[in-house]
Amino acid sequence: MTAKNSFPTALRTLRKSRGLSQEAFSEVSSRTYMSSLERGLKNPTLSKVDELCEVMQVHPLTLLALAYGLDAKGADKLLARVQRELAALQEVPAD
Repeated sequence: MTAKNSFPTALRTLRKSRGLSQEAFSEVSSRTYMSSLERGLKNPTLSKVDELCEVMQVHPLTLLALAYGLDAKGADKLLARVQRELAALQEVPAD
């Protein structure tokens, strides 16, 4: 699975769809950092992705699905795959 869109494009698209400016993230990031993320100059940690998604009021998987260029149908397939993989992990005995 390869990303059809990039994380920077997905972040910018989602932010704009929520009607948010880069300054709206000031409690979790500087405008400069947001700009760097949206231009692909920096890569966020998982913690930062979670904080950004809290501001946008979406689950982090929504942002990642958008980064992979998924529409609702593609997301359904991906979520079904993730459910199968998680179920398989639960079947593996813990060490």
